[in-house]
Amino acid sequence: MKLAGVMALLMFVMGGAFYWYYNDTQERMTILNQNNAKLEVAIQTSEAAIEQLQVDYKRASEELTKVNEEFGAIRKQNQVLSDKLGRHDLGNLAENKPGLVERVISGATVKANRCFELLSGADLTDKEKEAKNGKSFNSECPWMFDRYISD
Repeated sequence: MKLAGVMALLMFVMGGAFYWYYNDTQERMTILNQNNAKLEVAIQTSEAAIEQLQVDYKRASEELTKVNEEFGAIRKQNQVLSDKLGRHDLGNLAENKPGLVERVISGATVKANRCFELLSGADLTDKEKEAKNGKSFNSECPWMFDRYISD
């Protein structure tokens, strides 16, 4: 009987250990499944963020290319203006023919102001709409012809 009691006690202890082991394993599996679900959500969020970053990077690259092209065009325009101004001695001309210089500068100022108006969103005049080239559109900003007439 002692042997049966020891065996029963041993079976009871082993059964308790197995019961504890089974419950502990189930709890760990539940925790691991919850963590796995959280990781899956984190992965999806990360992948979505990466895709958005790639889209944003592509858009930024396109904008940078566009800005660089516009900057190059502006440099070219500045060079044209510099060449024009370099061909004339404005100080000497203004001293000898002040009326002519005043008329030319006033006319150019009006045209340059119109360039700013157009860049600010002003509507085209009928004359500007009917222009056939950049010079007839506005001689101070002929590059705007393609921008506004082709739209």
